[in-house]
Amino acid sequence: MTHLEGSRTQLAAIIAFIIIFGILVVVHEFGHFYVAKRSGILVREFSVGMGPKLFATRKNGTTYTIRWLPLGGYVRMAGMADDESEIEAGTQATLILNDQGQVQRINTSDKVTTLNGVPFQIAKTDLQKELWLEGYEAGDESELKRYSVLHDATIIEADGTEVQIAPVDVQFQSATLINRMLTNFAGPFNNFILAIVAFILFAMLSGGVAQNKAQLGTIQANSPAQKAGLKTDDKLLAVNGDKVTSFTDFSQIIAKNPNKPVQIKYRRGQQTKTVTVTPKAVTQDKTKVGQVGVTASQDHRIMTMVKYGFTQSWSIASQIFKVLGSFLTGGFSLNKLSGPVGMYSMTTQFTEQGFNALVYFLAFLSLNLGIMNLIPIPALDGGKLVLNVIEAIRRKPLSPEKEGIVTLVGVGIMVLLMVLVTWNDIQRFFF
Repeated sequence: MTHLEGSRTQLAAIIAFIIIFGILVVVHEFGHFYVAKRSGILVREFSVGMGPKLFATRKNGTTYTIRWLPLGGYVRMAGMADDESEIEAGTQATLILNDQGQVQRINTSDKVTTLNGVPFQIAKTDLQKELWLEGYEAGDESELKRYSVLHDATIIEADGTEVQIAPVDVQFQSATLINRMLTNFAGPFNNFILAIVAFILFAMLSGGVAQNKAQLGTIQANSPAQKAGLKTDDKLLAVNGDKVTSFTDFSQIIAKNPNKPVQIKYRRGQQTKTVTVTPKAVTQDKTKVGQVGVTASQDHRIMTMVKYGFTQSWSIASQIFKVLGSFLTGGFSLNKLSGPVGMYSMTTQFTEQGFNALVYFLAFLSLNLGIMNLIPIPALDGGKLVLNVIEAIRRKPLSPEKEGIVTLVGVGIMVLLMVLVTWNDIQRFFF
C-alpha cells in the first residue's frame, strides 16, 4: 500500500468512526428524548455534537443545537444531575418583560444583544417553585426589586444558547415512576432497534442471508474453485474423505490446508463427482489460512432477511452476555473490553472491507452500547433503573443528596475504567 493509499484509508476510517459513533449516540439519546417528551418531562436541549454551539433553533420548549465537535450528542432533561439551571448571585443580565411586567426572557450572555431590556444584577432567584427573581435594576443598589417569571420563560446562557427554565412540575422527578423507568430504558431500547434494522440492511445489501448448508454459493472469478470446475448450488459431501454436513465444516477444513491439495466430493444434479483443489494461502490475524474462493449459498427472501435482523441480534447479544458473565466466573480482564481507541482500530479494519462491513459493525456496536448501558452501575441507564426499582420498593425516592453521591461514585468508576481501558487499548493496538 502506497503512502497516499494509506492516508486515504486512514481518512476514510476517521470519517466512518465519526459517523458511526454519532449515529449510535444520537439514536440512543433520541430514545430518552422521545419518551421524556411523551411523559411530560421538559427536554431543555437536544444536541448533536459536543463543544461550542454552531447552530440552534427552538421548538415546543426544546432547543435543538448542532455543535462543532462531531462526536455524539446529548439530551438535557430538566431536573437531572447534569442540568445546570441556577443563576449565580451577582450575574449581570438583561430582562425582557411582557406587557404585564413579567419576565419572559433572561439574557445572561454578552454574546447576544437584546433590545428594550431591563439591565439587572441578579441577587437571588427561584425559577423552580415560586418563579421569581430579585436584584438591582440599572445599577441602583438602593432598592431590591423582585420580578415574577413566566412558567415558560427562557434563559440565554453564557454561550448564547437559549433554553427554557425548568419549573419543578416539568422536571424529571415530577414524572410518574413508570414514565421515568421508560425514559431511562428508552436509550438502550433504541440501540437494540437500530441493531436489528442495521442487520436487516446488511442482509439486503449482501443480496441475502448466508445459509450454513453444505452447498456452494457464489464462485469467485479466477479462484481455485472456478478453475477446478465447481459451480453454484453444488452439494458438498466430503473433503479429504471427511463428511461435510455444513458450510462451516467445509470452510474449516479448507482453512487448515493453505497451498495443500484437497479432494472435494460433491453432487451436481444426479451425478456425484470428486475434484482436487489447492486452496490459496491468505494471511488472517498473522496466520495463513486456505481459501478456494466460494461463499455459502444465500436465501434471498425478504422475510428471511427480516428474520436475520432479529436472530443475528440475539446471537451477538448472547455472545456479549457470555463475555460479561466471564467477568464473574473467569475473573476481570481489560482485554475483554474496548474503548474509543479499540473502536477506532476496529473501524479501520471494517472500513477496508467496504460499506456492507461497516453496516454490520454499526449493528454490532449498537448492541454493545445498549447492553453495556444496562449494566447496573450508577450514572449508566442500568444504574438509574436500579434506583427506580429501589424507589418502587421503598415507595419513596432517595434524597437528592444521596442520589447525587451514588451518581458521583458511578461517574468516578466509569472515568477510571475508561482510562484503564484506553491505556490498555493503546498498548494492544500500537505497541
